[in-house]
Amino acid sequence: MPPKRRSAVAKPAILIELACHTFMGATLGLGFAFALTQLDAFGISTLIEHSLDPHITFMIFVGVLTLSFTVGATLTGFVFTMMEER
Repeated sequence: MPPKRRSAVAKPAILIELACHTFMGATLGLGFAFALTQLDAFGISTLIEHSLDPHITFMIFVGVLTLSFTVGATLTGFVFTMMEER
């Protein structure tokens, strides 16, 4: 009896799941960056305002925070998806 092969239908489903996790991470990262810069509970917006170029500093801060959340959520989603496949 030949070994069971995985169906080709599972691969697009995995990519869709990873895309959903990526989108979720980007959304959470943007939301968290918005909360940190607008609420000013930790003085981050004050530090950004007193930098040499506040617009660039703001964009870098939001970009790095969003990227880190996005990568983290994508990798976590990949691990969860691979564990489900077992």
